[in-house]
Amino acid sequence: MIRHETSLRVRYADTDQMRYAYYGVYFAYFEQGRSDLLRSIGMPYPVLEAMGFILPVIEAHAEYKRPAHYDDLLHIVTMLRDRPVARVRLDYQVYNEQRNELVAEGYTIHSFVHANTGKPTRAPLAFLEIVDAATTGRIAKG
Repeated sequence: MIRHETSLRVRYADTDQMRYAYYGVYFAYFEQGRSDLLRSIGMPYPVLEAMGFILPVIEAHAEYKRPAHYDDLLHIVTMLRDRPVARVRLDYQVYNEQRNELVAEGYTIHSFVHANTGKPTRAPLAFLEIVDAATTGRIAKG
């Protein structure tokens, strides 16, 4: 399993009329965690794209446990539990750092797609090698 942790503050623009972090913004928080995890293992999105691959979201799920409010410091835990084949699933837990409580959790599933053809494909070998190295601790996992 690969695990990465990211912290961010709830922006005023992230809140709704009830003064809670709007439910849809959690997917942006998940994306931040996912981007940071990929960067931490040495395979950020721009590298994947330069290799000719994109990772569109094909499924997303979130469960909301407690509200987050403007200026709350959130701690996002992103986990890649299984070695990808043609799809990769990432799991997320979002905590309120001040109250040390789970605010939300969820997952996203992505398909590996050739950027120029739009056709689904298997995970590129370079990606699998990086995942294997990160899983076995042979590279630093930010």
